[in-house]
Amino acid sequence: MIKPNYTRPLDLKNGRVEMSHGAGGRSMAQLIIELFAAAFDNGYLAQGNDGALLPPVSGRLVMSCDSHVVSPLFFAGGDIGCLSVHGTINDVAMMGAQPLYLAASFILEEGFPLSDLKRIVESMARAAREAGVPIVTGDTKVVEQGKGDGVFITTTGVGVVREGITLSGHLAKSGDRILLSGAIGDHGMAVLSQRENLSFDAPIVSDTAALHGLVAAMLDCGAELHVLRDPTRGGLATTLNEIAKQSGVGMLLREAAIPVNPTVEAACEFLGLDPLYVANEGKLVAICAPQDAERLLAVMRAHALGKESAIIGEVIADAHGFVQMTTKLGGRRIVDWLAGEQLPRIC
Repeated sequence: MIKPNYTRPLDLKNGRVEMSHGAGGRSMAQLIIELFAAAFDNGYLAQGNDGALLPPVSGRLVMSCDSHVVSPLFFAGGDIGCLSVHGTINDVAMMGAQPLYLAASFILEEGFPLSDLKRIVESMARAAREAGVPIVTGDTKVVEQGKGDGVFITTTGVGVVREGITLSGHLAKSGDRILLSGAIGDHGMAVLSQRENLSFDAPIVSDTAALHGLVAAMLDCGAELHVLRDPTRGGLATTLNEIAKQSGVGMLLREAAIPVNPTVEAACEFLGLDPLYVANEGKLVAICAPQDAERLLAVMRAHALGKESAIIGEVIADAHGFVQMTTKLGGRRIVDWLAGEQLPRIC
């Protein structure tokens, strides 16, 4: 990467984003070299071109793109940086693909502290290294003060699907079992509690995590998997409604089987929220053939990110595509689509 001549290093402790950092000149080059390239350092990025030249792969490619506008930028258990890496890796993994590469695009607001930007970028770099998925190219733009909200990040991921794997939201069949990899609502409530300065006896920590390792273990076990999905915005309820509509089936859940951490449940009750609709960033829903449900459950529970996995219901024949739930009291209710935005700016 060619280094332009500049006299002083970036003041990453007290400096702020300036319009010149997005203008395409020396200041922008300095920001890229001293901050982004230093953190994301890898051979593809070091090519220094407008795109990354990547080696050929064997298999079907998967590509996914996700934008991140979370507020606040930092929250218990994570920040917008690691969230932007995990979110896109998970979207690729839910297609049954092994994530290979990431691209990252930043929209920065003039006046944003460089120390906060450094913290975010280092968090992204750490998350990418831990996941084994390098950030190989990217872009940076700067908008005038008051016309942004600190930083917005868009990440794009590319992965490859192994031979014989086909997962899609339209493949759920009547009789299939529905599995969930752990407790719901942690991420959304962690962000909300930070945003509203709420404190609870036990801290609520975001579940943000890269799930491709768990997915690989699930695929390796040979279970007949039909659908994988991560229940992010709109939560578990919205995700299951999306799948039911795609497949033209209904679903019957068991409320007692759905894991929810007691602190999250208490916080939702206090705020009048339903954990079924609260965002998650480190959980997945799996729909598989009934004969493989117990085997798949055992594999999920053996993984660090699936210890609380549970079979939470089954797919049923229903031309209306309703998602229903048997309550803890023995009744039955419709679990409808999320109407409006329960918790804005969550991911």
